Amino acid sequence: MSGPPPQPHAGPAQGSELSRPEHGDASLLSLWSRIPLYIRILAGLLLGIVVGVVLGPHAHILEVPSKLVLRLLGALAPPLILLAVVQVLMRAELPKGAAFRLLSLLLLNTCVAILIGLLVANILQPGRWIPVKLEEPAKETAVVNPLSLFLDNIPKSVLGPFGDEGKVISVIMIAVAFGIALRSRKDRSIATVSDLVDTALETLLTLLHWIIEIIPLAVFGIVASLIGVRGFHAFVPLGGFIVAVLLALVLQVVYYLVRIRFGSWVDPFKVLHDMRDALVMAFSTASSTVTMPVTYSALRERVGLRERSASLGALVGANFNNDGTALYEAMSALFISQLVGQHLTLGQQFMVVLTSIVASVGAAGIPEAGIVTMTLVFKAVGLPTEYILTLLTVDWFLDRCRTAVNVMGDVNVSCLLDGHTPESAEVPAAALSVSAPEPPPP
Repeated sequence: MSGPPPQPHAGPAQGSELSRPEHGDASLLSLWSRIPLYIRILAGLLLGIVVGVVLGPHAHILEVPSKLVLRLLGALAPPLILLAVVQVLMRAELPKGAAFRLLSLLLLNTCVAILIGLLVANILQPGRWIPVKLEEPAKETAVVNPLSLFLDNIPKSVLGPFGDEGKVISVIMIAVAFGIALRSRKDRSIATVSDLVDTALETLLTLLHWIIEIIPLAVFGIVASLIGVRGFHAFVPLGGFIVAVLLALVLQVVYYLVRIRFGSWVDPFKVLHDMRDALVMAFSTASSTVTMPVTYSALRERVGLRERSASLGALVGANFNNDGTALYEAMSALFISQLVGQHLTLGQQFMVVLTSIVASVGAAGIPEAGIVTMTLVFKAVGLPTEYILTLLTVDWFLDRCRTAVNVMGDVNVSCLLDGHTPESAEVPAAALSVSAPEPPPP
């Protein structure tokens, strides 16, 4: 019983010594993950400012993490959009009569959002307030031939768009084709294909989550590098960018309210009051997916919409609706082009519109969708993608604002689908027609 103490005690002691670092690493990772992303990004921003001031031009080496993150995001974006679109098209239950109206409303809202964003960015031009001097002169943009632009986005092969070019329009074309084809085969057993799509999408979302975890480090690196090499003037225009984006989002909400006023029976100001919980939750969580049940419940119980209208707009439509994100991406592209002195022609701005539309449709169900798809929008018009991480220093706030606008877009679509007559008005009319006495025979 009283054997030599060193022998039995030595093994566990060594084991515990070896296990402590693993447990400590796990605890640190758990603590890191529990901190909200926007707080981590703000911490990276502040630390990057300090390190950039201290190191000066020597801080340029710290931009390596930012380039790594951008490469990884660019690699994940095409397959993510492909699988997200295929999954939605396979699973979405769209009544034949309402499908065309729903999709037309979603497309119209997205187009208006992008045009509002481009209009505000072209008028205010926040990127020209304090332009950044590039180490290399900006390349002159070539005149875009519409026919060449169209043909250039037709995929030459199924796997071609998933290479380094990252042409999002080609990816969406392939995704829609596969999604519709698989949807047409619903009479056959496609459970295996559906499970494969689900598993692949979940796997890519897990990888995306890992990349998002290191985004604060990338923000730290790009901020330290910019502050050290170029000073604070590179960040001054972001104040004007915030004002421009908020103004554009407000104009988009005004458009929604006007459409509700003249296109449905619902009072637009009552809608704002009744949907306050959903809008506040969208702003707080920065997730329209998490807010979806609250949105649907408020549309049914407070606003009083029909079940079909509420479900189509808030549940089905939410998988395609990303108006706020599309507006933000278009404004970001124009802002960065102004910031670096790279003029975008009308043809390239049209390309921004087209790419933002298809990217917003493809990424509606992807977390941090704006970060993922913005790399594709920038590549489509030849903008430097490293400035995306500069925008992330204010994105934590703007993301919440545009998520609330996304939810307001779902509300807008639901109200328009409900028509000019409330559901409650149909019951008395039906009862009156049933209870009305038959006229006496002549």
